[in-house]
Amino acid sequence: MEEIATELLYIDVKNHSFVDGNKRIAAACFLKFLHTNQMLFNAQNESIIGNDTLARLTLLIASSKPDKMETVKNWLSVF
Repeated sequence: MEEIATELLYIDVKNHSFVDGNKRIAAACFLKFLHTNQMLFNAQNESIIGNDTLARLTLLIASSKPDKMETVKNWLSVF
């Protein structure tokens, strides 16, 4: 499931699936996917990812070169 979540975030950010707001919509879809699959909160009911971290990840993806896709996705899987 973590790989699917990472792929969802990466593809939504990089492929410009939406007319505007790709990074924001991608982040929202990512959070919704995590929540739907009961992965958004840890055992202490704390979010596994903070707002700043999510914003930085989406910016990292957006600014990455397409030929580095696998490297970025592997790096993201650490989170």
